[in-house]
Amino acid sequence: MDPLRELGRALLILGAVSAIVGGLLFFGARLPFRLGRLPGDIIYRGEHTRFYFPIVTCIIVSVVLSIVFGLFSNFRR
Repeated sequence: MDPLRELGRALLILGAVSAIVGGLLFFGARLPFRLGRLPGDIIYRGEHTRFYFPIVTCIIVSVVLSIVFGLFSNFRR
């Protein structure tokens, strides 16, 4: 296949993904769930420190991205 056509396809996919992520960030406060504030995320508030590790959010994002990339790999075959 033509390299410029491959580059164009990659840029279109990258643009669509960035538009979706931007929409999630823009409308994130209106969603019924708050990514980064899910039950199971670790939050430690000390006297002068705050430690936050969104473990459940990381797991959910990982599962969703695995499904999306798996679907893309099936279409490429």
